[in-house]
Amino acid sequence: MAGDLAFEKPVIELRKKIAELKEFTRNTNVDLSSEIEKLEARLEKLEKDIYENIQPWDRVQIARHPERPTSLEYISRLFTDFFECHGDRTYGDDEAIVAGIAKFHGLPVTVIGHQRGKDTKENIRRNFGMPHPEGYRKALRLMKQAEKFRRPIICFIDTKGAYPGKAAEERGQSEAIARNLFEMAGLRVPVVCIVIGEGGSGGALALGVGNCIHMLENSTYSVISPEGAAAILWKDASLARKAAETMKITAPDLKELGIVDCIIPEVKGGAHRDVSMQAREIDTVLTNSLKELCTFSEEELVNHRYDKYKLIGQYSFLNEYIRVN
Repeated sequence: MAGDLAFEKPVIELRKKIAELKEFTRNTNVDLSSEIEKLEARLEKLEKDIYENIQPWDRVQIARHPERPTSLEYISRLFTDFFECHGDRTYGDDEAIVAGIAKFHGLPVTVIGHQRGKDTKENIRRNFGMPHPEGYRKALRLMKQAEKFRRPIICFIDTKGAYPGKAAEERGQSEAIARNLFEMAGLRVPVVCIVIGEGGSGGALALGVGNCIHMLENSTYSVISPEGAAAILWKDASLARKAAETMKITAPDLKELGIVDCIIPEVKGGAHRDVSMQAREIDTVLTNSLKELCTFSEEELVNHRYDKYKLIGQYSFLNEYIRVN
């Protein structure tokens, strides 16, 4: 498969060997079943060793995989009657963010997500998934509409970060992100956020203030890329692997820190291996989250969100003193 990752090389080579033996058996009628069974048993053990011990830098590479499913791919599998809305009613439309209304198992919802491309042409069209301020203003417009009509909001996060170009800054990139953070904190409808790929910096946070934050198993969520952190900390971007381990940017790390609520299991090898199966895993988590949140009153939803973020990053000197001593 195009885009196979370095840590997967032993698995890919063994799969190829098994496929070759099976093809040889079909063409020659030579019985190699015992050899194939031994290799398949070896493959099963190898896959378990590799995929159950994925390192942070490996997860970064999976999150960046060129075939990793995008927001629109999940939207088409999770929702029905999706109607995409365009424009921020101020400047224009930003295709790095998709937004619209849909139904989730019959429940009207608003769906918003970062959208990157799968090839060069589409990446240019989508600005590589890095939104301009009009993208965030489009998202906020749809959020306020959802609040008006009492529709739950579902956000898919998948961006390296907000676009840092001159034109974006001139049109108020920082203000647009800050406005989204402010407004999302007070939305009086359920908000569920799912990190499906890279969750980078303020560009991710602008869609990330929710009652529930979930992450796909091999996604990342961080204030800066490992390369950027390495360049700042050690003046050497080539130390990105070390930075990825130090920064605690993977789903298991963030779940342990209390930043995310749930880790959504991925298909073995990454979500790109089977998009439909991965969508079913997301469906289960979404169903459970909405089932709980839809029982809350408007005031309870806002308080729930406030309490969630208030707890993130709290440090107890007393607990640390007890732990150390």
